[in-house]
Parts: sequence; C-alpha cells; structure tokens
Amino acid sequence: MAHKFEIYKDKAGEYRVRFKYNAETIFSTEGYSSKASAQNAIDSIKKNGPAAPTEDNS
Repeated sequence: MAHKFEIYKDKAGEYRVRFKYNAETIFSTEGYSSKASAQNAIDSIKKNGPAAPTEDNS
C-alpha cells in the first residue's frame, strides 16, 4: 500500500500519528496521552478530511 497512517510513541512517551505516502511523511499530529486518542485522530481525519475546504494563502 502506498499510503498509510502510523501510530507511534515519541521520545516523550506520547502517542502520535503520521500519514505516509510511500516512505515520505506527509504530516504528523500533536502528541496524545493514549493510543485510543491517537486512533480517534485518525478516525476524525478519515471522516472530516474529504470534505475539508482548501485555503489558498498565496
């Protein structure tokens, strides 16, 4: 699969989510205290992301 979400623990012990396309990280989230919160972030992105508007600030 070319793209995927990854949940990982950072150096501070918090759970973070990163979205990768091939081997490149496209974005990562803030830190969460629980893995369930990180999974909730993924679920929210999947649910709300497709309808999000694009803001051009150029």
